[in-house]
Amino acid sequence: MDVRDIDPDPIKQFERWLADAVDSLPEPTAMVLATADAEGRPAARFVLLKGLDERGFVWFTNYESAKARDLRANPRAALVFPWFPIQRQVIVSGTVSLVEASESDAYFATRDRASQISAWASPQSDVIPDRQWLEQRVTDLEARFDGVDVSRPDFWGGYRLRPDRIDLWHNQADRLHDRFRYERTDDGPWNIARLAP
Repeated sequence: MDVRDIDPDPIKQFERWLADAVDSLPEPTAMVLATADAEGRPAARFVLLKGLDERGFVWFTNYESAKARDLRANPRAALVFPWFPIQRQVIVSGTVSLVEASESDAYFATRDRASQISAWASPQSDVIPDRQWLEQRVTDLEARFDGVDVSRPDFWGGYRLRPDRIDLWHNQADRLHDRFRYERTDDGPWNIARLAP
């Protein structure tokens, strides 16, 4: 790969690689979300990419979860897309903020009913007594929402990571991998640099 082979806009370049991943992988939108708490303790977990545009990368979760608590204390994060079967990886880092409530509402409405009920039922990341306790919450909520639409809980919604850096990695058999870094500039265009493998 050469710098001439990649788009000057990292979002457009990411969309190209994502299209390749969609054609090749079972979970192409799965990404590692890395956060750190107020003391700097890191944590990482998989979440699903649910939106992407020039404003950034979007996912949805419980606002009381461990990742949400981390983001309240330290609103910077990194995303890793491990597309190893197609010999690519993308790392995105930047600042995270909540999406508008209307965007969370719109996405929540597209979820199947069981997933909507689960959003209400699960106190994500909290200790619970057992599986039966969780299943009883689901039963109770199914009764509560019987015959009506499931509304979005106010403790659930979306986050958007606005990237300030995006790294592309493309495997090469000789271990001299192709790596490029996009860095946001104050005046608009992104700086692009080749990195050593």
